[in-house]
Amino acid sequence: MSVSVDRAVIAKYSKGGEHFEILVDPEKAIDLKSGKNIPLEEILAIEEIFEDAKKGLRAGKDMLKKVFGTEDTREIAKVIITHGEVQITTEQRRKMMEEKKRQIATIISRESINPQTNAPHTVERILNAMEIAKVSIDLYKSAEEQVKEVLTSIQRVIPIKLEKVELKIKVPCSYAGKCYGIIKNLGKIKREEWLADGSLFCIIEIPPGLQTDLFDKLNKITSGDIIIEEKGD
Repeated sequence: MSVSVDRAVIAKYSKGGEHFEILVDPEKAIDLKSGKNIPLEEILAIEEIFEDAKKGLRAGKDMLKKVFGTEDTREIAKVIITHGEVQITTEQRRKMMEEKKRQIATIISRESINPQTNAPHTVERILNAMEIAKVSIDLYKSAEEQVKEVLTSIQRVIPIKLEKVELKIKVPCSYAGKCYGIIKNLGKIKREEWLADGSLFCIIEIPPGLQTDLFDKLNKITSGDIIIEEKGD
């Protein structure tokens, strides 16, 4: 196991009058509980199911089979984490909440604009708006799930709206293969056409906050030998 027992916390779960505990990495257990796909080997400090982890009292196999329908430690651990309680300290909770807030602010910064300037807000400005609006963050929900609600709250504080930009891109044949992966990764391809000379033409939809990253990466590959313009120009 890659998780130190010394820094592990207890995740606990009760069902049918029976109680079960496991030792887990606090941050990664919360990530799994939030819906992220985290391998169990990165979460568990010990691959054991306990009745009482502090006393080292292991749960019997018959009881595990009766309650969970399986003796598979990882399957049971996943149920305990996702449906039970992860016991984190006040300081751990504070740090995780700050990280969750920053994740949400980063998404909003990337995918929204200030309609007064048509430019993205910085992450710090969005975090400040979240503080002023007294936004409530759920530690156990993913950042993506909370974007819409947070955006609605901070619209009372700063001018902001979700936005997508459509770009027309034409890449010469010699760079098309390398550029295609970057374009697909950063934007949503709405139309693509491989031309007779092997060059790529496409129309993509991209958050405003990712435009600079896209331009920089494509220009680096092509040394500027590329056409990128907003649709309708």
